[in-house]
Amino acid sequence: MSLDKYVSYAAKSFTLPDICVRLRSTLDDPRSSAEDIGELISADPSLTAKVLRLANSSLFRFPSQVESVAKAISVIGGEALYNLVIAETASTAFKRFDTKLINLDKHWYASVYCGMVAKSLAMRLNVRGAERFFVMGILQNLSELVVAKKETKRYQSYLNAETNGLPHVNQLEHFGFTFAQCSGIILENWHLPIGLYYPVTFMNDEAKHKSDVDICVLCLANRITVSQLNKESYADIELFTPEIANTVSLNMEVISNSIEYAEQETAKIVSLIH
Repeated sequence: MSLDKYVSYAAKSFTLPDICVRLRSTLDDPRSSAEDIGELISADPSLTAKVLRLANSSLFRFPSQVESVAKAISVIGGEALYNLVIAETASTAFKRFDTKLINLDKHWYASVYCGMVAKSLAMRLNVRGAERFFVMGILQNLSELVVAKKETKRYQSYLNAETNGLPHVNQLEHFGFTFAQCSGIILENWHLPIGLYYPVTFMNDEAKHKSDVDICVLCLANRITVSQLNKESYADIELFTPEIANTVSLNMEVISNSIEYAEQETAKIVSLIH
């Protein structure tokens, strides 16, 4: 089955909630105001509660309590608020593609862990919109669920294949594409901003690592996640390829701090969203 068919299957199986579409449209409208954004979110009490819990979580570490959507917008901005809504929506998408071949709780934990590492690295590099890396980290492996749900036997064959390569290398050999590439195209199909889907799509493209900081950060976060959560197989993998090392200025102390941050905070964030 081609990559396009998995993307089509994902599009037919799950669509973004109307609130995501309307919020994106409001943010892109130069005539809209913070009040317009607040009204959209506040119209959904359940979403409002979840967004405020995230705004007050370790994702942001504000010195004072964020008690309203209006304050959340003034403190973190509309784009950050949008990313929180997408992160909360991701949980619903994951459940839509639940399959017996994948432990959904572990998959979700690993996804949030990757998001926490990616956000931490982006913040230390002063990358614009660091909170979007949390969302990208969560969504970069969404398509593994899609593939496993759509083609059970083929995915089982992938799991059973004996190989010593990194996951994305094994995926490329078995499917002809990586899960990150497929996930990125799904996100583009859902009309998410290019700042979210582009780094995901090209996360494992070494040619892009030579010049794109966003892609390098996400790839590095993924490598860290794989090495930390699957130490039996990947504890000794190379985190910094030459291309990544030449593009981002990070050292092992920063990596260790980001790992510590993710290990301390991931379970808390998982409980807030899942």
